[in-house]
Amino acid sequence: MDKIAFIGLGTMGHPMVRNLAASGAALSVFDVDADAVRGVAEETGAMPLASTAEAAAADVVVLMLPDSAIVAKVLGDVDAPGSLAHALRPGTLLIDMGSSSPEATASHADALAGRGVTVVDAPVSGGPRKAVDGTLTIMMGGTETGCRRALPILRTMGTSVTYVGPAGSAHALKSLNNLLSAIGLVGAIEVLTVGKRFGLDPRVMLGVINQSTGRNQSTEVKVEPQILDGGRNVGFSLPLTVKDISTALGLAHSQNVATPLSETCVELCRTALAALQRDGISNPDQADLAVHFARTTGTSLLP
Repeated sequence: MDKIAFIGLGTMGHPMVRNLAASGAALSVFDVDADAVRGVAEETGAMPLASTAEAAAADVVVLMLPDSAIVAKVLGDVDAPGSLAHALRPGTLLIDMGSSSPEATASHADALAGRGVTVVDAPVSGGPRKAVDGTLTIMMGGTETGCRRALPILRTMGTSVTYVGPAGSAHALKSLNNLLSAIGLVGAIEVLTVGKRFGLDPRVMLGVINQSTGRNQSTEVKVEPQILDGGRNVGFSLPLTVKDISTALGLAHSQNVATPLSETCVELCRTALAALQRDGISNPDQADLAVHFARTTGTSLLP
């Protein structure tokens, strides 16, 4: 049985580790939050690691980190003694399950291949709720051999695992998926705001929309509990949303594809994030887009 080291025990990583442990995997865990490491280790029986460097003893290293900059910091330079990238043994499988940039992932894959380490990018979709119940949607990119080896591990955390192409491809698709999701959420807030200003009841509108062609994941899952009921906890932060959708927009630019709708959505989200942070909300949730809309339109969907 492969020994698996899991790095990153946040909102998503913690329940993912729980499901890995339930499958009987031989696990070790690390996070910059020492309390998180202790808590997860006590809950799951995983071995706590004192540093990322200790993960090099594992056969498989799983990263669940916020962005490429943090992935690069955790890995370090492959030619730098003492770095995790340098310490990884030939035959190690590295699975990046966060939302990294496709270009950075492809670069890591190329650099580590020279040391006999295989990189698979396997970002997830579904949020904390699906992380908890092990029903995440997982995209997978890399070599055929690497993906075949990663598959049984990924299936402990998700019910849909799809190969999409070479290393970096899955991170590209993840960013594009998140861009489309953001467009759906912004569109839902806009439409409901217009309807409320006209005099329609947003809950009545939402009920009809969710039985009609305008429905999307945001109208079905996010809007009522997190906006209309005031929960304001989609479970995915607006800073990370802006990071992901900016990655997708950069991908569009690199392919010379004009994306006016995407440009507008990204600019709106960036503006909303800056305004919310100026107002003292340092790490706003996606649902806080409704706060920004309320302030700029004078019509609030929040209770």
